Amino acid sequence: MKIAICGSMQFAKEMIELKENLEGKGHKVEVPINTQKYVNGEVKVEDKWEKQDLDVFKDYFKKIKYSDAVLIINEVKNGTEGYVGGNSLIEMAFAHILDKKIFLLRDIPKMSYTDEIEAMKPVVLNGNLNLII
Repeated sequence: MKIAICGSMQFAKEMIELKENLEGKGHKVEVPINTQKYVNGEVKVEDKWEKQDLDVFKDYFKKIKYSDAVLIINEVKNGTEGYVGGNSLIEMAFAHILDKKIFLLRDIPKMSYTDEIEAMKPVVLNGNLNLII
């Protein structure tokens, strides 16, 4: 399966680890542009100028379009269990509109847009990557 990993760049290290784990299981995996630079500490904070310069929305939309599924890394962030941020919500919506499978690494968070997340019917993995089929 071809999988696009989505999530906050705060979890860049986890993205690389998941990519390697999934590739070891035979999947082809995409991660956001600059992920390795975040891991290496070359980039510290996402900002709107970087997003504009790299056109991250269009770039990742194309990766999602040619993938079979998205995997959302939704760890604890800003005090919220299973946090799904704005970019990840947009990426989930892209995947949903394109009829791609949507996997959440952790449980669906309690947020102002929980209903929207639930409406996209993601598969909650609870950390078990073997459920990706």
